Amino acid sequence: MTLWTDALGAQIRYVQAGPWRTRVLEAGEGDRHVVLLSGITGHVEGWTRNVQALAAQGLHVWAIDLIGHGFSDKPLDVDYVAPTFAQHVVCFLDAIGAEKADLVGQSLGGWVALYVAKTHPERVNRLVHVTGAGLGLDESGGQQQAKGVGNKVAAATTKALAETTRETVRKRLEWLMLDPATVTDELVEVRYQIYMLPDSKAAMPKLVEQAPGEEGHKYLLSADDLAALPHETLILWSDHNPTTPPEVGKRASEIIPNASFDMIADAGHWPMFEQPEAFNKVVGAFLAGGNR
Repeated sequence: MTLWTDALGAQIRYVQAGPWRTRVLEAGEGDRHVVLLSGITGHVEGWTRNVQALAAQGLHVWAIDLIGHGFSDKPLDVDYVAPTFAQHVVCFLDAIGAEKADLVGQSLGGWVALYVAKTHPERVNRLVHVTGAGLGLDESGGQQQAKGVGNKVAAATTKALAETTRETVRKRLEWLMLDPATVTDELVEVRYQIYMLPDSKAAMPKLVEQAPGEEGHKYLLSADDLAALPHETLILWSDHNPTTPPEVGKRASEIIPNASFDMIADAGHWPMFEQPEAFNKVVGAFLAGGNR
């Protein structure tokens, strides 16, 4: 079994999204577009256990490497903060001819999905925010908590980038999972090879400094931001998420007018990878239900 066994039939290709060459993992067809967005320094390989299962429910699924990530362009002349990532997503929708799409974002990707919905609400159908970042709720020190989580993620990622060995990459990935055995040699090798790319070495330190740092904190979504979102939204958490606790996600689901909350058991920060059957069932049912 490899990362690609569950993704058989999907294709890797590149799409020119505005000025940025963008790597995608595509499955399915038609105009019911779903865009999957990874966490910081993540890549489409994290979605190999999901794309075909979601496509089988009649969805046209696109996992993308955000700019600064994976094998997409990694420009040095941008700020790696929510508005830039949101611009990339909108450019990608334009490139594939999608007037609207469902956005499924994990961690940083969840933050980006919410920011696209805030700034370009007309481009979004439904939202799924998975163990997500970007929730700057003021209650019970929520703003400081969000910043603290960002600092924790940045520290772990900076170490893996500064001392890039297969062992440091493995430790970074194991930190994401409830069960360290989920981190296969193949997954380690994929991320190691990405971290060793010359453009990764050039751009990722800036990415890791800005996205979860003070520059990124300017774009945390407040309770007022969440209350203004009209989209049907699923806030999806895991019971062993090592970053933001589930109470924050639950509170966000209570603020967003058309939101619900669900929990996946026996998973860490990557429920889509650790518990793909549960993830695909819950997310697929949410996205496939109702009319668009």
